[in-house]
Amino acid sequence: MVYHDLTVVGGGPAGLTAAIYANRAAVDAVTVESGSWGGQISQSDLVDNYPGIENVSGFDLGIRMHDHAEHLGAAFAQDTVHGLAYDPETQLFLVEGASDTYQSRAVVLATGGTPRPAGFEGEEEFRGRGVSYCATCDGMFYRDKVTYVVGGGNTACEEADFLSRICSKVVMVVRKDHLRAQASLVERVELNPKVEIRYRCAIAKLEGDGLPESITLRDTETGELERVEHGAGTFGVFVFIGTVPASRLVEGLAELNGNGEVVTGADMSTSTPGLFVAGDVRQTPLRQVVTAAADGAVAANSAALFLGNLVI
Repeated sequence: MVYHDLTVVGGGPAGLTAAIYANRAAVDAVTVESGSWGGQISQSDLVDNYPGIENVSGFDLGIRMHDHAEHLGAAFAQDTVHGLAYDPETQLFLVEGASDTYQSRAVVLATGGTPRPAGFEGEEEFRGRGVSYCATCDGMFYRDKVTYVVGGGNTACEEADFLSRICSKVVMVVRKDHLRAQASLVERVELNPKVEIRYRCAIAKLEGDGLPESITLRDTETGELERVEHGAGTFGVFVFIGTVPASRLVEGLAELNGNGEVVTGADMSTSTPGLFVAGDVRQTPLRQVVTAAADGAVAANSAALFLGNLVI
């Protein structure tokens, strides 16, 4: 077992920024991550909306954040966290990893969330190379091209409308016979001349060599298949059917909303003293690298104040 005043769980933008700000506040902290530094962004071929850094791969941006924190003296551990417990008598947290147990007086949970996959054939193969889960992140790569939007809720409608300003055509692929979005959003996409809505439809398969070249659509009622040839690099697929927050660790320690997202205060605090949450795992109106980083900064500052450290 190792002791640090603060344990940061997660090495994405929120966790790495928390590591930077904790170090600046002279907090004895360790940041624990099981995968690549940068979290989900490490899977992105290109990030061009992080202020001050143009055209950087998600992997390189994650490494830069990690190296920045490490240069300042931050401590790191590569480990898979599978448990989190709090002892109200000792007021200590136990972060249980596969390799070690981390004891601390405060925790910043920055485990993020994962886009809910649609489940069609080729989705994983072309992730980041034709399949995306963020229109504001990747929409510009499909300027004047055709895009397919999977989903029929508020987010899908909002993102289809956004993509229509960039792309030549947007095809909404909706499993049901109606959209589940707010009436104003439904009206917006229905009246948009660049948006085509395919009801009772799902993507069955993407095929191609390196990049998708064709898409096969399936009628959800009859099962009939329709293959559409586009050519490599001429179209993309955006999936918006929800996010799965990685909030299991704080069940019973923090309030979760109906989607499993952690509810926090403006200072990233939770109902358990010393437990702070930052980034995509919490309830937030926008999930971007810059907002996750901002959450991490606030959470680390709040943790430092909780621990009695002077925040500059």
